[in-house]
Amino acid sequence: MRTTVELDEDTAAAVAALRREGRGVSEAVNELIRRGMLVEQRRAPFTPRTRSLGLRVDVSNVAEALDILEGPTAR
Repeated sequence: MRTTVELDEDTAAAVAALRREGRGVSEAVNELIRRGMLVEQRRAPFTPRTRSLGLRVDVSNVAEALDILEGPTAR
């Protein structure tokens, strides 16, 4: 497939570095793309923020619990 792309300075420098090693432009670009696809995306573990509301809620009666937490007009 043939296409035209505009490279940012940092990516153009990475392609140029691979070209100095004797690779062609297409080979260099494909190698850099493959390297990027192999990188595992690591996300920070989710940590919920909690705060005390200062009240206890009995959840055996869901409607009553919702009234306490959201107010009777929230329905």
